[in-house]
Amino acid sequence: MGEGEEKGEGEEKGWFIYSFVARGTMVLAEYTEYTGNFPAIAAQCLQKLPSSNNKFTYACDHHTFNFLVHDGYAYCVVAKESVPKHVSIAFLERLKADFKKRYGGGKADTATAKSLNKEFAPVIKEHMQYVIDHADEIEKLLKVKAQVSEVKSIMLDNIDKAMDRGEKLKDLADKTTDLHYQAQDFRKQGTKVRRKMWFQNMKIKLVVLGILLLLVLIVWVSVCQGFDCTKHHN
Repeated sequence: MGEGEEKGEGEEKGWFIYSFVARGTMVLAEYTEYTGNFPAIAAQCLQKLPSSNNKFTYACDHHTFNFLVHDGYAYCVVAKESVPKHVSIAFLERLKADFKKRYGGGKADTATAKSLNKEFAPVIKEHMQYVIDHADEIEKLLKVKAQVSEVKSIMLDNIDKAMDRGEKLKDLADKTTDLHYQAQDFRKQGTKVRRKMWFQNMKIKLVVLGILLLLVLIVWVSVCQGFDCTKHHN
């Protein structure tokens, strides 16, 4: 890619090669301490960026072109491939927050190409140096955030599972209630059936008893030739 000669001194300054802020495809402010064709390559990447809010990284000639797209604005930093991706993204997040704080009132919405260079280019340089000087702290902070995000994800998953279990328990409780009512109805019906069968048995017993009494009466009358068996014949 031919990054050319470094205008500054120091190995750490070589982490970040070039950075800009753009509205759509129009660059409003940029900063670099190098000469080379990376601005042209970054501009080509900018033309092809999706408009949705997201983070994008492209690799080219031992460099990474990192983009953060948010609400119609694109924040870019070109870094050496040795720079961890999360460090480049942390720089872009800082750049976005500062840019929105300074120009969130609408000034950036009407700014022309590179019209914010004088004001914001030094700010880009400051953020580059800050991230380089505090790379270890930023990395630790990002690890903590990742752990918090993981714990949050686990908690949300557990809550979903608990809610799902709660719904299943509710269904089980409803089924238990239904079974309870069904058991009560069954007991009531059983009591009615038992009473009905008892009355039927009593009827049969009374009928049988009546028949037996009638038979006894017939035998009595036949033997005694009447109802009085106390008569004695001379």
